[in-house]
Amino acid sequence: MTSTTAAAPEAAPFQLFDLTVVRTRRLGPSILRITLGGPGSEGFRGGGRDQSLSLLLPRPGQRDAVVPAAGGGTWQERWQALPVDERAVLRSYAVRAERPRPDGSTEIDLDFVLHGDGGPASHWARAAAPGDRLTVAGPAVADNTAVRFRPPADTDWVLIRADETALPAAAAVLESLPAGLPARVWLEVPCTEDRQALNTAAKARIRWLVRNEGAACGVEAVRATELPAGAPYVWIAGEASGVRALCHHLVRERGFAPERVTSTTYWTRGLSEERARKARSEASAAGSGTPEHLKPEQGQQVTR
Repeated sequence: MTSTTAAAPEAAPFQLFDLTVVRTRRLGPSILRITLGGPGSEGFRGGGRDQSLSLLLPRPGQRDAVVPAAGGGTWQERWQALPVDERAVLRSYAVRAERPRPDGSTEIDLDFVLHGDGGPASHWARAAAPGDRLTVAGPAVADNTAVRFRPPADTDWVLIRADETALPAAAAVLESLPAGLPARVWLEVPCTEDRQALNTAAKARIRWLVRNEGAACGVEAVRATELPAGAPYVWIAGEASGVRALCHHLVRERGFAPERVTSTTYWTRGLSEERARKARSEASAAGSGTPEHLKPEQGQQVTR
């Protein structure tokens, strides 16, 4: 006996949303905030913290991105079925904030780090203006796998380290922390003016590491610090080599339990997101032997 079933609809929690640029605002020399929303944002339900989504961006020479049409299967399957040299470029970004609107729509803030490399995301962000359209693949339910900040219930204190690409996620994580929870926070940014006012009810000690002021990198700063006693939870995000080095220090040198360390690679120096994914895939296939807790997950990219 053979049974057949109809193609299942695209499963939650991720789906495509056709959004409109509502406004843009420069936050500092390196950072531009773009707020998306309008018709098409209904049903967007992020989980806060370090929630991420994927932008579907035009390729060089394209005016509009080639995005998957409605149909069976997941949006990823439909995107992969498009011609490789035509389909939209994917870039992942953390959601800095989301605000439900009275009309049922949702406003979503994304912070872009601007670089002179001419990547698809930087190119799009620099030219973005109110009324422009952008398709994103985002969550339709709050509890989704693109939220990685998940401290165990017995956490006594948290350690957060982020560079400028992970600053939006770190800021949102700080806002989510319960009142009075001790937190040690290191945030790396290029320029003095890139520092931001951050809101948190946690008992947080925040140190800004500003490169044009000659500050030490996050790994060196953490290594030189006496950390609290008790059960920690660590969240590290940013450039791949810095993420790996800090994971190594905390797990191998400080003796932190690997399961209490969450690490996310937001970019890889010198590599586009496509090349970085390929390199990780090849290393995995070759059996590099790198422990899982020292293999950061892929997040957003600065080489865009």
